[in-house]
This record gives sequence, structure tokens and C-alpha cells, in this order.
Amino acid sequence: MSRIWAGTDCGKTHHHCLVLDAEGDTVLSRRVANDESELLELICDVLDIADGERVTWAMDMTGGEPALLIELLIAHGQELVYIPGIAVNRATNSYRGAGKTDARDAKVIADQARMRRDLQPIRPGDEAAIELRLLTERRSDLVEDRTRTLNRLKALLSSIFPALERTLDMGRVGTLVLLTGYQSPAAIRRTGRRRLTTWLRNRKVYRPEVLAATAVEAAERQYTAVAGETAIAKRVHTLAREVMALNEKIAETDKLIQDRFREYELADVITSLPGIDAILGAELLAATGGNMDAFPTPDRLAAFAGVAPAPRDSGQVSGNLHRPKRYHRRVQRVFYQSALLSIRCDPNSRRFYDRK
Repeated sequence: MSRIWAGTDCGKTHHHCLVLDAEGDTVLSRRVANDESELLELICDVLDIADGERVTWAMDMTGGEPALLIELLIAHGQELVYIPGIAVNRATNSYRGAGKTDARDAKVIADQARMRRDLQPIRPGDEAAIELRLLTERRSDLVEDRTRTLNRLKALLSSIFPALERTLDMGRVGTLVLLTGYQSPAAIRRTGRRRLTTWLRNRKVYRPEVLAATAVEAAERQYTAVAGETAIAKRVHTLAREVMALNEKIAETDKLIQDRFREYELADVITSLPGIDAILGAELLAATGGNMDAFPTPDRLAAFAGVAPAPRDSGQVSGNLHRPKRYHRRVQRVFYQSALLSIRCDPNSRRFYDRK
């Protein structure tokens, strides 16, 4: 048997593997459970078919469901390449038939690996990069939860006390502390500025006298209680507590990310770039797997991040540049956020931005 290509359509509980020879003929098609014993049996059978010749394994995922299969293939010294799912979907339309099955997808993956020479290899996972990926994903989830909860808090507070919602910044700790104790204009008026200032100071709120004065002034502008004010006030109290708890979790996660990131050998080099702190640096490492070997040139990294324009020339039309449609969203976010930060903190970046 000459060289063969094994395409794998990955799933949560089962994978479908289809093997093609150099002529594009199917020599093996099997559905296997995502279980070590069955995966090892599949690997042995494919290697027996190859009979010592080169085997290239291709799949449309690099983590998650196929993580066990990837580790087993790496342990056996096999060559792995990655085909993006969008490339598989678009290539499927060029094959005969309109059906959608796991076997068909696996054949498309194997055939694309057989014909293409530009596919990226799948490398062994770096423990530090994996841990940073988990931590940064956790942080993203927490930030999204906080944003969602804050939006609910603003909407509810605006329905019973619009003057306070309009005046105060709901993202500040002092405002959240205030809302855990006082939600309605009547309650703030009964308390008064002096007692409210003391109450805030006892909870270590920054500049309590200013916050108390602002809250009392807002309360003086509304003497009408809306329907359902008591029930809504209780909900505002709960949401304020939830936002404060999420802030604590985000701070704890940031500490874990910073400590783990500082252990990386190139941490100082990454953070020396204008606008990139430990959090953004950790996201960059997590997105690239902690290995820059896949980007031999700066242009390759720029294209991967989607910050390099893509030409759309045809005929006599040239120089027609557009934003690319295929890029890594998380890497682009790192460079986008770092650019915004560098404008504020780096004079050279600010001058470049102003000149542009």
C-alpha cells in the first residue's frame, strides 16, 4: 500500500474515520466511539493498511471532542493536519451528491488533505497554553455574565428610579454598594444625606459624601412611586449583589492568569509591546498555543489575526482591498484592544494614530 490519508469527522460521542489511498479510493470507513480502546484499534488497523508507508491524519477540530484521539495519534508519532470546518463545508459542495453524513464529511476531509499542501499541522498541546486558554475562556464567560447582569440591573432601576440610573455609573463599586441597601427614592430621602454618608463610609466606599449627595439629589427629583416598586427593588438588590460577586470572581481569575502568564519564558517580551498587558498576553498565548513556529513571518501572523487587508482584484481592477472574512477572532481581539490601549499610554502609537 502506498501513502494513505485518514480523514476524521469528529463528534462528541463518536468519530467517523475514512481512509483514502493515493488514487482517491476508499480503503477503510468506520464509525468508532470516542473511547481509548476503540480509538487504539482504529489506529492499529490504519497502520496495518499503510504497511509502513506514510499516513496523514486530517480532522476539522483541534481540541475538545477529538482531544483523546489527537493525544493517541501524537503518542504514536503520526502526522496530523487541520482543515477548518468552513473549508470542509465549502469543499463539500464541489463533490457529487447533496446528502449530509459523517462518512461523506470524513471523505471530504481525507480528500482535501490528499490534494492540498497548505494545511497547518496539529502540534502537541502545551500545558501552560492549555491552562491559559481555560482561564481566559473562564474570564470571558464571567465578563459576559457581568455585562448581562448589569444591563438587567440598569433596566430595572430605570423603571422605578430613572434619575438615579441616569446620574450614577452602575459599574462602580460604590454605586453597587449603595444599591444593596437603598433602591427607591423614598428610602434614600428617609435616610438623608448625613446618615447615608455614614452608611457608605462604614462599607469603605470611596468618597461617600459625594455619592450620598448625588443619590439624595436624585431622590429629591422623584416623589412618585411606580407600580411594583417593592418587588423591583428586591430584584435590584439581588442583581447588585450578583455583579459584586462577579467582580470578585473576575479579580481572582485575573490573578491566576497573571501568575501563570509570568511563568512563560517570553512573558516580558510580549508585555513590552505597547498596549499588551498580562491578560491580553495570556489570550495571545492561549490562541496561538504558546508556539509561534506556525508564523514564520509577521505577515503570516497578521493574516491569521485578520489585521492584514485581503485583495479582491479581478480583470482590470487592482488594489481593491477588503477586510478578510477568515481569521482568528480571539487573536484579532488581542491586537484590537492593544491598539486602543497603546493610543492612550504610548506616545509613539498616539503620534502614528494621529498621523493616520
